[in-house]
Amino acid sequence: MRNSSLALLAAGAAIAIAASTAQAADLPSRYSPAPAYNALPTFTWSGFYAGVNAGYGWSTGTSRYYDPAFGVPGRGKGGFVGGAQAGYNYQMGMFVLGAETDIQYAAVGNKGSSYGSTYYPGNSDGYFGTIRARAGVAFDRALVFGTAGFAYGDIGGNKALDTELGFHRENSNNWGWTVGGGVEYAITNQFTAKVEGLYVNLDTKDNYALADRVNIRRDTEFGVVRAGVNYKFN
Repeated sequence: MRNSSLALLAAGAAIAIAASTAQAADLPSRYSPAPAYNALPTFTWSGFYAGVNAGYGWSTGTSRYYDPAFGVPGRGKGGFVGGAQAGYNYQMGMFVLGAETDIQYAAVGNKGSSYGSTYYPGNSDGYFGTIRARAGVAFDRALVFGTAGFAYGDIGGNKALDTELGFHRENSNNWGWTVGGGVEYAITNQFTAKVEGLYVNLDTKDNYALADRVNIRRDTEFGVVRAGVNYKFN
């Protein structure tokens, strides 16, 4: 009899535990489920951009004023370069293709030389611009690129004045080409910073006055190293 009572008690306890477990399973959990992992959006170089730049340029060509009687050449110089640029990039996987145009002030003309105080003065002020294709490889927010295209400008040093001979030549626009490359990094999704170098080669001309008395030759070639900041329009 006693064994039967113990068996009944044990069975009742088991039934009660099972019932309470089932009720607990039906209740909402007090803990929230772990949130799903959301990866940060990958940066893209695609889109329009515009910005400003500044740097240094130096003459690499022969820009000289030569008088056979005096043999006085001009001298190329280096100086400040600065301006603005705008362009568009399109990214395909790791590869980025684009186009860019810029306009620059450039103090990389001819220092000139003198015979007395007035012979063959130089003029260092000028400007140039480019319209270029860009192609590069993106490593997330870093872009390594090359660039090449069309160049134009009026680089200082193309003016000559001999008060005795009465010869005067004004500056003029020239056309040519450019090639270069650089590195750009996206600081934020809107702002990027870049460092680049360009070699610019404009038209070469010879000018003569009074037969062969004055020969003015200019090879307008120069290098540029500049840093810039761009704003990317999303």
